Amino acid sequence: MIHQPIASVIVDVPAMQTDRGFDYLIPEEWLGRIFPGMRVIVPFGPRKVQGFVIKLKTESDFNKLKKISVPLDLFPVLNDELLELGNWLTEKTLCYKVSAFQAMLPAAMKAKYEKRFFLKSEVKEISKGLQQFFQKSLELDWKEAEEKHLLTKLHQEVKKEHIEIQYIVKSRGKKKKVKMLTIKMQAEVVEDAILSLPKNAEKQKKILAHLAHFNRPLPERKVLEETNSTSQSVKTLVKKGFIEEFYQEVYRDPYENRTFKKTFPLPLTVHQQAAITPILSSIEKRQHETFLLYGVTGSGKTEIYLQSIQRVLNEGKEAIVLVPEISLTPQMVHRFKGRFGDDVAVLHSGLSVGEKYDEWRKIQRKEVKVVVGARSAIYAPFENLGIIIIDEEHETSYKQEESPRYHAREVAIQRAKRYQCPVILGSATPSLESFARAKKNVYTLLSLPSRMNNQPLPSVAIVDMRDELREGNRSMFSRELFEKLQDRLEKKQQTVLFLNRRGYSSFIMCRDCGYVLQCPHCDISLTYHRSSNNMKCHYCGFETSVPKTCPDCQGEHIRYFGTGTQKVEEELTKLLPQAKIIRMDVDTTSRKGAHEKLLKAFAEGKADILLGTQMIAKGLDFPNITLVGVLSADTMLHLPDFRAAEKTFQLLTQVSGRAGRHELPGEVIIQTYTPEHYSVQLASKQDYDAFYEQEMRMRKMASYPPYYYLALVNVTHEDLLKVVDSADRMTKFISSRLSDEAIVLGPSASPIPRINNRYRYQCLIKYKREPRLSATLKSLIEQFQSQVASDGLTISIDMNPYMMM
Repeated sequence: MIHQPIASVIVDVPAMQTDRGFDYLIPEEWLGRIFPGMRVIVPFGPRKVQGFVIKLKTESDFNKLKKISVPLDLFPVLNDELLELGNWLTEKTLCYKVSAFQAMLPAAMKAKYEKRFFLKSEVKEISKGLQQFFQKSLELDWKEAEEKHLLTKLHQEVKKEHIEIQYIVKSRGKKKKVKMLTIKMQAEVVEDAILSLPKNAEKQKKILAHLAHFNRPLPERKVLEETNSTSQSVKTLVKKGFIEEFYQEVYRDPYENRTFKKTFPLPLTVHQQAAITPILSSIEKRQHETFLLYGVTGSGKTEIYLQSIQRVLNEGKEAIVLVPEISLTPQMVHRFKGRFGDDVAVLHSGLSVGEKYDEWRKIQRKEVKVVVGARSAIYAPFENLGIIIIDEEHETSYKQEESPRYHAREVAIQRAKRYQCPVILGSATPSLESFARAKKNVYTLLSLPSRMNNQPLPSVAIVDMRDELREGNRSMFSRELFEKLQDRLEKKQQTVLFLNRRGYSSFIMCRDCGYVLQCPHCDISLTYHRSSNNMKCHYCGFETSVPKTCPDCQGEHIRYFGTGTQKVEEELTKLLPQAKIIRMDVDTTSRKGAHEKLLKAFAEGKADILLGTQMIAKGLDFPNITLVGVLSADTMLHLPDFRAAEKTFQLLTQVSGRAGRHELPGEVIIQTYTPEHYSVQLASKQDYDAFYEQEMRMRKMASYPPYYYLALVNVTHEDLLKVVDSADRMTKFISSRLSDEAIVLGPSASPIPRINNRYRYQCLIKYKREPRLSATLKSLIEQFQSQVASDGLTISIDMNPYMMM
């Protein structure tokens, strides 16, 4: 047994056998400088890996321990609360501890591993084909060795112990440094220094005068720009000892060229006042409570968020605000930056790795008090949280689809319990689970039944596209929508057209034999993209050119089916050549800042029609939008997903809410082939309560949430028979361990049975109270661990699935 300072470390090797702390000695030079929550590099087997220190101790049961190689941090990157949260996440989502910890950090802090071959200096003889590569240096990069097909020979030398493989761990988090200039003399002697310079040294004089005027360090780039000088002049002044240059760390600020107009609290309506009172009371009493803020679109939920945060900041505490990725529009950022200025950090996928890292460091260094961000911002390393707000809480993007498969709502409530602070879940169309909890008083329900300026909700018309077809209208626009579009163009008012998919056409089919072009690696049809004139698989990324003839019957009658945003844009341009159109989908907003540019252009009235996919359904608030057209209301209704009706209702209600938010009244036209479906009918009336009652009846009949919890076990393998056999054995194993009240469905092929040449089978568990479920699923992973390791089988378990595909 060893009695010495020891760190228990979770290593970056995600596997069942390594999902525990390993003991390492703390080297003398690091004594007193290693703390729980720090990242360290440790030897693990033949390589070096990153790890997280989870605790310090003074004794170990092992007689021989390796030492920590080097710490990666000066201070812990995970505080005690986040380390505890990692343990909770591991239990709740059945993930590995290292995955839980990594999910809490920005991408820049995840380790990057490089492998290199090192020739031992005492070795004189190695095989002929390798000598030339070690002539200049004793090391050789793995990638280079791979490219030159040397790996087999190198491995033979590794076996002879002539060469060793070294694993180098690099952190991707690079701090940005800027060259600064400062003057090295007292203000009174600057004049003399300038006079002492040669007559033709105009630029040097300008630089000196500029630095003397500001009398503080300035970035070299700005000095050169403002004095129209060159770096050569700077070098000369440094040589003469007049000025000094040094590097200073700066933040990459995605909003540095933006000014945010300061905003002030607005007077609250009677309903807003009634909703905010219990929230403020919970902040004052420092007690944890979860509020469901249920308010129609445009009812002023954001103002309640802002004033609640202000109260929290007055108490010296911090706030986290989550918004769905697609509604993290510049408008949303403006609202928070306008109210709280530099106290706000923003985290979302549009930022570069470096920008995210810098925003995260501002939070960790306690330089900001408010974080606005998408899902992962829930892990902001605050230590004095006063409130957590989740806007549009029904959004499925709050659920992470890869390990750890957490839902931000659950994490928020867990963190808020620790800090004894309130959580606000806001939505015009709450998820059925949240609304059911509010009805049972697990959450506190707060309602905002009317719009801020008492504007009526827009009038909604449902158009049956089957009637349009019968009457000879083959266009993608119903006659009613087309007339309204023309009317808005004449009145110089704006329209939003919403389509629930991207691309040009959904699929290509041969009219002669019915053949549909499918992905060779997945069981799904390929999507046609007009801009690149090719076919793409949205699951594995496979691309191919568009066939001229049918690959099956060589027929020439290839036709495009379905409607994509590009196709709608083309049709609009033909029918309304005078209309200016902005298209927003994944293809037009993939470049950094594109999203913002397009919305800014629309806000400034540079376009008449905004055409887009889901990203335009939320968060937009423009006074001149008076018409919203939904081109295909039912694309989601027919998916094999028990939430299909709920998602359709939410989306239609949200997109309808973009119209008539200000003085001008709004109209909405919903085009559909299933006008009788209750989700379409009730969305047109924005009647959430009636929808809730109807949908709850359906869920009860089919034993789905919120009446039951779900767990989904997915199995994939390249060999179909192996998948079927493994899934069958797993389902039997699960059924034998659970009570009779649990419903175990399957095994069955997933709705998309093959992705990327891997066959997919699943087993669905519906349950109410199953204390043994977690232990059963853990032992399931252990039982099949050997097959996973040797055979390439993958098992994934989702304890609260949102993606049933």
